[in-house]
Amino acid sequence: MSSDLSQKMGEMDISKKVTGSDESADGSIAKPFKTPLAALTASASFIDTASFLIKKAQVADAEPTDYQPLAPTAFKKAKKAFELNLKKSKKHAETQAKESASNLAKQQEEEKRIENSKSIVLVQDPSLPPAKFIKINDAVNYRDQRVNVRGWVHRMRVQGKDFMFIVLRDGTVNLQCIMTDRLCHTYEALTLTLESTVSLFGTIKTVPEGKSAPGGHELIVDHWELVGKAPGDSEAVSNKVSADSDPSIQYAQRHLVIRGDNQSAVLKARSYTLRAFRNHFHSIGYLEVTPPCLVQTMVEGGSTLFSLPYYGEEAYLTQSSQLYLESCVPAMGNVYTISESYRAEKSNTRRHLSEFTHCEIEAGFISFEDLLDTIENTVCGVVDNLLNDPVSRQLIEQLNPTFKSPSRPFMRMKYEDAIIWLNEHNVKREDGNDFEFGDDIPESPERFMTDTINRPILLTHFPGPIKSFYMPKTKGDPRVTDSVDLLMPNVGEIVGGSMRIDNYDDMLNAFKSAGLDPDNYYWYLDLSKYGAFPHGGFGLGVERFLAWITDRYTVKECCLYPRFPGRCQP
Repeated sequence: MSSDLSQKMGEMDISKKVTGSDESADGSIAKPFKTPLAALTASASFIDTASFLIKKAQVADAEPTDYQPLAPTAFKKAKKAFELNLKKSKKHAETQAKESASNLAKQQEEEKRIENSKSIVLVQDPSLPPAKFIKINDAVNYRDQRVNVRGWVHRMRVQGKDFMFIVLRDGTVNLQCIMTDRLCHTYEALTLTLESTVSLFGTIKTVPEGKSAPGGHELIVDHWELVGKAPGDSEAVSNKVSADSDPSIQYAQRHLVIRGDNQSAVLKARSYTLRAFRNHFHSIGYLEVTPPCLVQTMVEGGSTLFSLPYYGEEAYLTQSSQLYLESCVPAMGNVYTISESYRAEKSNTRRHLSEFTHCEIEAGFISFEDLLDTIENTVCGVVDNLLNDPVSRQLIEQLNPTFKSPSRPFMRMKYEDAIIWLNEHNVKREDGNDFEFGDDIPESPERFMTDTINRPILLTHFPGPIKSFYMPKTKGDPRVTDSVDLLMPNVGEIVGGSMRIDNYDDMLNAFKSAGLDPDNYYWYLDLSKYGAFPHGGFGLGVERFLAWITDRYTVKECCLYPRFPGRCQP
């Protein structure tokens, strides 16, 4: 804004300059406005007495003589736009004022309502029949009866001042509950938060036709009590975790994440799966054993051992219970275990865990073909067990609606043929070359092959150098071993197994070739000294099995608190 050439009191000169600014200008020659509208807006209080000037030519250093009055048409246009903006601003201010007044009134009304609610005390109606405490999954047997259910507010919806929907979770299933009138007016009701613990009393009623609710029924509440109130506002559970949270946050808050519909369903499916494995093995005469987790010998590669001090000696967390299971066969017959195994390999993939649940079996007097049949029968038997149970079937259908029991027989493919398949399908090694016999097949090519074939594959006869020391050479082809991996579409390997060396000298040589001290395995060597016998077994990763049947992207979703590189909490 420059001084008017006449220097009249109350006049103001506004300059339009291409390099001017409507944000930082003050109307001087040094800091002119860019547009007439901005100049008029800045001069709103004395717009009728101000002089509005515009530069005649674009010169580097403007002088007062380089300006001329703004054309009347341009001034009229700018003034019209200014007045329109003024009206809009006034209307916006009026709207804001009304909204503020309305919000204040609502806030005051809500504060008054909350204050009045503190005087409302609920008392059970003594004329009602006594309420029987039940678990929600048993509610179908108590329709039209008065019951008491206790659990956590899973979801909640308030409808007006006299109606509340609560979806209650008690760890079994969910139940829709309806509270009306006075039940909604208490201080506890008005400030109720998700994950609060409540005790609800009422009658189980079938939902009206055309409506839906979990289980096909709902609880019409006649009395309720707050047991434990969960935080709200910034500490509300919905602010702690959400479906869009970063995985690191979800793992840190997993104690809350597992309360979600899908995660709780996975853990329930896990429970039924473990029971199904035990039922299957019991049905075929296998006995369960519980081997130790603290060991001083290794089963797999030494680089994957977790070490720890043990009364002045070094000990390890077990990688597998296989060797102990082998020792049990002469004493108990065919055996199995479902226990934890530990691998210190720094593989942070979607199918690896540092601690996992290992289902392992050992069977005596079997052939390699018997072992393959046992793997197939176990997987299919457990799946049948799960699908025949209405509860576990519903859980699987919830998580993986398209899941079907695998067709039998499983495809049987030798390692050597897998190498040929990969090369025929132009799948290369990391160095860009074709796979060769003796190469370890990495996860990605293995998954590609399995997903492309799209059926379970019993991949057999791996070369000895890439498998464990205890696997015997195949008769007729000493290049390979009597070994097998079961590959499942969308997951990859879920089972690894083999026959076991049962000849004392062969076992002794295997220890030496692996660089292991036979003295540390004296008890295991005795198995081939005191009554050697043909035997074999396998190990199945329960989390991988679950990822397969529940269609989970990672095995980390298939255990309670996953342990993997960088994560040992909570």
